[in-house]
Amino acid sequence: MIKTFDKFVFSRLLVLTGFVTGLLIFIFIIIDFSENSGDFTDRGATLSEIWSDYYLNYIPEMIRLVSPVAVFASCLWLTGQMANRLEIVALRAAGVSLYRLLAPYLVFAILVAGCISYLDGYVVPRSNAIRAEFEQKFIMKRTERIDRNRIFRQESPDRLMLVNYYDIRQDVGYRVTFYTFDDDKLIETMELGRMAWKPDKAKWELINGTITRFNERGYEKITFDRRDTTLNLYPRDFGRTSSDVYQLTYPEIRDYLASIERSGAGGIAMPTVQFYGKLSYPFAIITVTIIGVAIASVRRRGGRGVHIAAGLVISFLYLAMMKLFEPFGYSGAMDPVHAAVVPHIIFFGVALFLLVTARK
Repeated sequence: MIKTFDKFVFSRLLVLTGFVTGLLIFIFIIIDFSENSGDFTDRGATLSEIWSDYYLNYIPEMIRLVSPVAVFASCLWLTGQMANRLEIVALRAAGVSLYRLLAPYLVFAILVAGCISYLDGYVVPRSNAIRAEFEQKFIMKRTERIDRNRIFRQESPDRLMLVNYYDIRQDVGYRVTFYTFDDDKLIETMELGRMAWKPDKAKWELINGTITRFNERGYEKITFDRRDTTLNLYPRDFGRTSSDVYQLTYPEIRDYLASIERSGAGGIAMPTVQFYGKLSYPFAIITVTIIGVAIASVRRRGGRGVHIAAGLVISFLYLAMMKLFEPFGYSGAMDPVHAAVVPHIIFFGVALFLLVTARK
């Protein structure tokens, strides 16, 4: 009997979650299109580009975002339905505990969390990169750039550089100056009109440069028109945006964070919080599953309306808690890892409390 119950719960959760996810995505696309259709037409986007480059690549991100809500709503609906039909009461009377009833829910939640983790780590970043390119071209949005003018970087332990302006679209830096030190002594400067990234060579092209070398007799100057060179810095080290992490896979994020530390760019707290937020986000699916079963397994006056209301309140509080802690991690007032993980730990504790205190 219990195996039949497990199969029933798993299959129903799969159908309900798929339906809720599809419904939420459909609603989002309708609302988003109504808001951005003016920008689409004004900037000449075709229907083919809107669908294939934008919405088709937005779907993986939407699946990631709505999956905890979809699983939570499915758990509330299915469990509340079984509670109203006294099916859960019958199973308990047959000696099946609430913890055992939770098993198929947890199996489903863990599988979904694993899928979302893989999706978020390796599929969503690629689609987000294509979508971001479309948004820059066809949607008027506020810039997400972190670095704008007067960008300082440490190219090596004894070499600093200043980029007065960096064009993120063309990967060109303007009015660039390198400062080379020997201990605390400035021994060389190199001033450039601009430097441009050459992807075919994976090198920087230095243009209109003047090298000034200081010595005991004074200094000497060397000028050049063009010169290719390899630096310990790449275009992403100059054109950072607040959404970079969401366009990178897990291994690429680790390299990205290491490059920020290496270049001395600063501002590493925000991408660190975002990275650990991505890693811990699928855990929310397991947490809300436990909460949903604990709340909906008991019949209450008001029926499903009470369950839906409780679900909305908990979802709002969970989201608010994650957003509340993030700024503390960004500012350095709180460890970035803690800022990303603590909300999940708190609500997992709430989930366990509700489960333990639920009527057995």
